[in-house]
Amino acid sequence: MIKVLFVCVHNSARSQMAEAFLNDLGKDYFIAESAGLEPGTINPLIVKVMAEVGYDLSQNTTNSVFDYFKEGRLYSIIVKVCDLENGQRCPIFPLAMNVLDWTFEDPADFTGTEEEQLEQARHLRYKIRENVIDLINTYKDSI
Repeated sequence: MIKVLFVCVHNSARSQMAEAFLNDLGKDYFIAESAGLEPGTINPLIVKVMAEVGYDLSQNTTNSVFDYFKEGRLYSIIVKVCDLENGQRCPIFPLAMNVLDWTFEDPADFTGTEEEQLEQARHLRYKIRENVIDLINTYKDSI
């Protein structure tokens, strides 16, 4: 199994979505976890749009990437799903063969009406899912 860590700023949305998708769609090849640089609380907008496609994130907790690093956790792939500036703050995990940068907008920055924010979150969900599928297809045969 290939261990993957998804990292974003607060571990409240993007990394949680990616973890859920990979643990479902890539469950035969991958084990995914997620963490944040400054863990916060799960974004309710993301809980709602993930529930629309059958993923319950309502009981998820947020985790610190620095705690994972201090614990000595090892990953084959690190995927930073935040902006490049924040992604540079991520610690370097030993033995990580691949470090990927997927720059996605932070849902905390979505604006507009509730429906407009939901549409932005759905679009983000779609983009993250597509990237996860690409990751599966690229790396599944490397085990």
